[in-house]
Amino acid sequence: MVTNKLITLLPDLATYIVVVNEGSFTAAAKKLGVTPSALSKLITRLENALSVKLFERTTRSLLITESGKKIYQQSVIMVEAAQQAIDISSSEHIVPSGSLTVAAPKAFLTIVLQPLVTPFLTKYPKIQLKLRASDGDIDMIAQGIDVVFRLTDKPTEGLIMKEIGKVNLSLCASPSYIEKRGLPTNPHDLIHHDCLYLGETTTDHIWEFVKAEESHIIAVTGRYAVNHSQMRLNGVKDGFGIGIFPDFVIKDALDNKDVVPVLSDWKIKGNYHGVIAMQYAQNKYMPSRLKVFTEFVKENLMKGQTK
Repeated sequence: MVTNKLITLLPDLATYIVVVNEGSFTAAAKKLGVTPSALSKLITRLENALSVKLFERTTRSLLITESGKKIYQQSVIMVEAAQQAIDISSSEHIVPSGSLTVAAPKAFLTIVLQPLVTPFLTKYPKIQLKLRASDGDIDMIAQGIDVVFRLTDKPTEGLIMKEIGKVNLSLCASPSYIEKRGLPTNPHDLIHHDCLYLGETTTDHIWEFVKAEESHIIAVTGRYAVNHSQMRLNGVKDGFGIGIFPDFVIKDALDNKDVVPVLSDWKIKGNYHGVIAMQYAQNKYMPSRLKVFTEFVKENLMKGQTK
């Protein structure tokens, strides 16, 4: 593409970012101070110039295509590069500023990240932090996410990944439950116990246990399933059975002896275990607000693990 043609496309690509972020022509037009029809014509012109379809248009929604997502990513890089040029003559590179949207599983957000919010916002008063509790798959582009935390053994490919710790799954029960029903010594003993599981999918009640060369897959049952970790932990404390949790969720309860570990000599496989992966889009021109946030989180969480 010749330089003159590229230059004419730059404003349209910047406008395209706004349309994606706002999710509709109407909302984007209002933000840009133009009419929705004019904005629609601009996007059509951009699609023709790029020879690619950016959106699937329906009467009710505006869905970005796979090609549109890739072009969005490159357009964001372009705008960030322009912002970097502006930053050279401004104070943004000295005082990080701007909006940052972060997504993480509910339990991790509440237990691990929430204590970092006040010190981070105090240290960086020009940054606006938006936190989203989000379990399951996350489309960073469609949801406008800058940083996502995943507890997984399979981080998302195509994103920068910083490992800031590890998380294992653990079982626990209340002392009163163990006194009444006995302490399991083998995974197969769980068949005779009430178990609390997530209930997010049809396979959440199937737990896999590994120790050395030995492995067992057990289908557990129970009267109570909930994908909210604190509610599940409360259910365990109230004696409803043996629950499964990421280890950081039950640390305090174990320390306070509200619950006792179950089958702690076995490794459990399932959702929300593996590494704590902090991921964000690849970008040659990393905004300072993103840089200071990732460094702050990594420093504080790694510090906590070494205590």
